[in-house]
Formats: sequence, C-alpha cells, structure tokens
Amino acid sequence: MGKNIHAVKRVGRWAVKKEVADASSHHVVSNPRGGWSVKREGSNKASRTFENQQEAVDYAKNALAGQGGDVVIHGRDGRIRDKETIHGRDPHPPKARRR
Repeated sequence: MGKNIHAVKRVGRWAVKKEVADASSHHVVSNPRGGWSVKREGSNKASRTFENQQEAVDYAKNALAGQGGDVVIHGRDGRIRDKETIHGRDPHPPKARRR
C-alpha cells in the first residue's frame, strides 16, 4: 500500500502535511525468536505472535474484517508469498428494492 498524506496539522498560518503509513494492511512475517508475527503496515512492533502461520493469517483477517484491507503473507525468507484482500463492512449499503 505505501504511504498516504492524510494527516494535516495547523502550525500558525501554515498547514503541515505529514506522511503517515497506510494502516489498512497487515503483514504476516516470520519472527526471529520463532513463530509468526502480525504487523501493521509501517509498524516495527508486532501486534501479536503465533506458533504457526495459519493462526497469524486468521488473526490478521479478523482484525481487518470491520474496515477492510490487505493481508500480506510473507514466507520464512521474508519474500511476499501471497496477498489477500479483505472487504470490510459497507458504511452505505444499498437499499433493498421493492417490487
């Protein structure tokens, strides 16, 4: 996903734009101490660590269920192995049609 400019702070007469990492992606990465960690895009700290990769992927999917985003799955070598897009809840769902 990368970085998006979405934080603007007023400093006196000037508006300062700040690049903030897009947090709508969760990465499942190998942990050097063993197991698999889930990290948000742009974060150095793991949200949680699991014994196996599937548990970490399931946790990342559940974390994104409400807002939507991408689960990026890395292999033990650190390379991206797979990417899944999770669709969140629609804040403006279509109205039901009457017949």
